[in-house]
Amino acid sequence: MEETLSNGTPDWRIEILNFVERPKYRSVKPVSLARRMAVPKGELHAFRDALRELVDTRRLAMSDTGRVTAKRAAGPDDIVGPLRRKSAGGTVPWPSEKDPTREIWVEADDLDTAMVGDVVRVVKVKRKRRDGTQCGRVVEILERARGAFVGRYTEMAGRGVVELQGRALPGRIVVGDPGAKGVREGDMVVVDVLKFPSERRDGEGVISKVLGDRGKAGVDTQTVIVNYGLPQEFPEDAMAEARAQTEEFDGEFLDGREDLTGETILTIDPTDARDFDDAISLKKNDRGHWELGVHIADVSAFVLPGSALDLEAQNRATSVYLPTRVIPMLPEVISNGIASLQEGKRRYTKTAFIEFTPEGTRVDVRLARTVIHNKRRLRYEEVMPIVREEPGAKKVPKKIARLLKDMFELAMTLRKRRFERGALELHNPELRLLFDKDMRVTGAEEEHDDESHQMIEEFMLAANVAVAVTLNEQGWEYARRAHPEPDPVRLKKFKEFVAALGYDMKNETDRHAQQKILDKVKGTPEEKAVNFALLKSMQRAVYTAVPVGHYALSEENYCHFTSPIRRYPDLMIHRQVEALLAGKKSYRGPSGGKLEALCQHCSDMARRAEGAERELTSVKLLGYFEDKIGEEMRAVVTGVERFGLFCQGIPLPVEGLIPIRDLPNDYYEFEEERYQLTGRRGGTFRLGDELRVKVAAVDMDRRQLQFAILEKVGGTKPKKSKVKGKKSKKSDAKGKRGGGKTAEKRKRTRRR
Repeated sequence: MEETLSNGTPDWRIEILNFVERPKYRSVKPVSLARRMAVPKGELHAFRDALRELVDTRRLAMSDTGRVTAKRAAGPDDIVGPLRRKSAGGTVPWPSEKDPTREIWVEADDLDTAMVGDVVRVVKVKRKRRDGTQCGRVVEILERARGAFVGRYTEMAGRGVVELQGRALPGRIVVGDPGAKGVREGDMVVVDVLKFPSERRDGEGVISKVLGDRGKAGVDTQTVIVNYGLPQEFPEDAMAEARAQTEEFDGEFLDGREDLTGETILTIDPTDARDFDDAISLKKNDRGHWELGVHIADVSAFVLPGSALDLEAQNRATSVYLPTRVIPMLPEVISNGIASLQEGKRRYTKTAFIEFTPEGTRVDVRLARTVIHNKRRLRYEEVMPIVREEPGAKKVPKKIARLLKDMFELAMTLRKRRFERGALELHNPELRLLFDKDMRVTGAEEEHDDESHQMIEEFMLAANVAVAVTLNEQGWEYARRAHPEPDPVRLKKFKEFVAALGYDMKNETDRHAQQKILDKVKGTPEEKAVNFALLKSMQRAVYTAVPVGHYALSEENYCHFTSPIRRYPDLMIHRQVEALLAGKKSYRGPSGGKLEALCQHCSDMARRAEGAERELTSVKLLGYFEDKIGEEMRAVVTGVERFGLFCQGIPLPVEGLIPIRDLPNDYYEFEEERYQLTGRRGGTFRLGDELRVKVAAVDMDRRQLQFAILEKVGGTKPKKSKVKGKKSKKSDAKGKRGGGKTAEKRKRTRRR
């Protein structure tokens, strides 16, 4: 019965509370709430006043994205955070003081209709996984991450259905009146979800946009952008601020900065780099010590805290480097304009001057607001021929050549000391797609860092450590880049894994022992598998205010300072450096829960970006193989699972699956302790085995390439595989997505 006031009008406070506190209520914005409650036009003003009063008195809550949320009392077991979906369930962040990367696991049956990125409320259940991870159950979806997805339109039993691409959501979406958009069978479409699907039932939605045939140029990129909820156009207020900053910038105006325009300063970047955010200088002082200058684009000079530009950068948190497109954190008039350290331009920078002894010991750090003039832009591949004075090396002034040789000497000294201290270096080369002039994929290759990459990486690491140590000495909270110590149980499994491959490892918790194994397998068929196995035994690196250190770098204090053009945590650090230099002791940036929430958001957005990059790389590679069914190649076994073999092609480094049901001549069982499949007739398949395979199937929906084995190199030719040479829309074998990163992504410390 409708509650009314004395004048006979509805009491909208009670009406709103009754509606919002329904068990099936999902957070929506005020306009949608009014529409769902069928508020008459003449009552909208009273409705808004009532809603404002409920929020002000904390009887309801308003989320950061402006959605009305029920103010339910949190129980002692409640965990609130964004859902991170995996193949058989999902995880929700559950950080502790000792482990900021801790997560709670939610089985697929306990997810309700939650999807990746949704903010959910989870309660613990009386169950744990085999590795000891606590399990939970989603009891409420507080906020939906997005409502639009891409899928393939088809018709079933007289109704329109959209089969979603990738694994963002389970099930499919039933759509009404598809003819309104002129959609045809097989078209890729964007669907706005009205009712989300679960593992047991279909969802409901409407088609908002028809993208066309899956093979149409740009459809694969748009699919990933929509499915991952990536931002595209910048809001007009943010663009207006960016344009205003560009118009006002005058590189000749020092603004109280230290003038370094007369110094020899240069940049070293990939050939196809778009953001130039770091430059280097180096000289020796009167004491014979090295004075390294790491000059970083001062984005904080143009992006003011709390501005529309800042809020948009914070929301994005990172630039996204897709194979054919970059989605920047900041508008390009800033990221590729006034903040970009282009050759021959005067630019504002924050500089870390770091003094090292000839042996590489850091003895002093000085931070400064500076103006630089980039004297020369060099590409990675040009550097080492100059350093080694090779014939055909790029001609540069003697001063530049001498500088590069000095830089190489110092960098290798720092690198040696870092590994002596216990730092790790995993050999996981990145996959780079190759394109023709029409941007069609022609293949792929692995990229290995040479000494020029290592040189710049050492300087970036040195600057990040120096700034982190400085802030730590001041007693300031800051956004740390942390890498917690790995779980001893996982490291023990890694030791057993390498032992099965014939490698002895005495102390699996010792970083030197871990690095020794990595060095031993370098260049062997099992190199990739061993590096991946160690990576899996590690925790993820995250942003956090918790001082837990960086395990892989063997550093107690570490932060990201060197790329504020493309990472929001770096911009936060720059603002703290600005406050430190200006003597603003009252300003230390966000702290406490607000800082930790920002760190978690930045970690989640970085993970989203990596997922989108991997997915689009996988989609493009699968598209490349669609017309190559039956093509033969050599491959090496890089993974052995209960359900089959993962193999990497040679020389094309693409990964495919051979399901166990398709292995020839035998019935195979998985020997987990040996990481091999053993047949009852004595045949075996293990890591590092070389095979001859053919492309058997391409499954675009599951993002999977399937191989069929032709023979085990050095062995007898097996019977033909059961898998026939045709495209497969569905596969009953479990697998994992292919991956890769673009050249833009391959910039020094991104993997750190």
